[in-house]
Amino acid sequence: MIAWSIYLTFIGAFALLVLPRQLARWIALLTAIAGSGVTFIAANQYVGTDPGFKSLVQIPWISSLGIHYHLALDGISLAMTLVTGLTAISAVLMSWNVSKRQNEFFFWLLLVIGGSYGVFLSADLFLFIVFYELVIVPKYFLIATWGSTNKAYGAMKLTLYSFFGGAMVIIALIAAAVQGHSFDLIQLSSHSFAPGFQAWAFPVMFLGFAVLAGLWPFHTWAPTGHVAAPTAGSMLLAGVVMKLGAYGALRVAMNLFPDGYQLWKGAFAILALIGICYAAGVALRQRDLKFVIGYSSVSHMGFVMLGLVTANYLGAGGAVLQMFSHGIIAGLLFSVVGRMIYERAHTRDLPVLATMGLSKAIPFAAFTFVIASAASMGIPGFSGFTAEITILLGIWKAFPWMVAIVACGMVMTAAFTLRALKLSFFGESSAASAHSEPLEPITLPEKLGASVLMVATLVVGLCPKLLLDSILPSIKAMRWMHS
Repeated sequence: MIAWSIYLTFIGAFALLVLPRQLARWIALLTAIAGSGVTFIAANQYVGTDPGFKSLVQIPWISSLGIHYHLALDGISLAMTLVTGLTAISAVLMSWNVSKRQNEFFFWLLLVIGGSYGVFLSADLFLFIVFYELVIVPKYFLIATWGSTNKAYGAMKLTLYSFFGGAMVIIALIAAAVQGHSFDLIQLSSHSFAPGFQAWAFPVMFLGFAVLAGLWPFHTWAPTGHVAAPTAGSMLLAGVVMKLGAYGALRVAMNLFPDGYQLWKGAFAILALIGICYAAGVALRQRDLKFVIGYSSVSHMGFVMLGLVTANYLGAGGAVLQMFSHGIIAGLLFSVVGRMIYERAHTRDLPVLATMGLSKAIPFAAFTFVIASAASMGIPGFSGFTAEITILLGIWKAFPWMVAIVACGMVMTAAFTLRALKLSFFGESSAASAHSEPLEPITLPEKLGASVLMVATLVVGLCPKLLLDSILPSIKAMRWMHS
């Protein structure tokens, strides 16, 4: 049934091309709710089932090449579809005020969402790369048409980096399909590739995926893209699209090439470690609040990539939980910065925001940003705490010497988050701002969109077993765990 998350989303997207403009936002919202509802029904049905990657649909597609329309599900892909659905609902609600070419805007937005569902459920390499590349084009149009702050540059840079990483992935995928005589991901997972082949195929494929995940030093597209994108685009880019890269690294690269993974994991661990500390340090020096959140995303994705290369189920399981958690938290942060603050104050400059007394002018936005900041810093009770603790346990088992450095990165994360929180909402308001016109109050759609994400991070933070009971068995069932 979860396959309908893909079908319903694409049906809604193409319906937007023929139905009246007045219905656009409602069609998008109902489509997002329907897709998310399907994932929650699937999650309820998944409890207690076999943790392996199990087929859902398998239909011949290009028979002459052995390519099938093959979808499958396990606890990892389930968690990713859940965060996609939740972020989609919030992104649509945060775009309720979009007036410029509404049908086109929501069409591209739903294509990103539908393509992401497809990536997380694909079990055929050809189908996987079709959905993976499908997400790139809508991202470009969303940023180039509805974005701001060097939007043409941001859209083109993001697209070029995405195509560069995708090209590396395609080269390794074709080589794997030729060597394994199949495009079927489940079948290839049991094929024994030669160690020499894995030695070059793994880093090419892993790095191709890692570009989209924002791994240092290939991360520079991410802050630029986040700042240029419209609010919903930033929410999906950080909350879902960056996760496609991390998911591909885990599902495809690590599982197909376990020997190559063992050979290269140390090198990629160092890159991830640098990314955590470097991005946190840069975020600490930013004046533009959206750049702070953009670099924060790079730092948090460094935790994900470091968890994946620990070569144990705690680190990898924590990485998947962090993918879910950061998807929720990043979406929440960007919704506050892009929609609630920038659309009203018309600035993201922290020293200027510090003079505006925003905590009194828009108290719901202040409350939401406090919750999102606490979750981002890993305060107990929120999903970020459980995810980071699980990753740290995995890092301690694999690379004990890295724990102290990671801890420094976490301290810097707290520093730039508290700095952003203080300057944006709790600075000393000036006399000039006290006589300025009152800001537009937070609307009901914005409150609903933020509440969806706040409830999600709290529920998973207070009861992480809701996801970990599905994620960890699926991690243990993966091939690289037994190499």
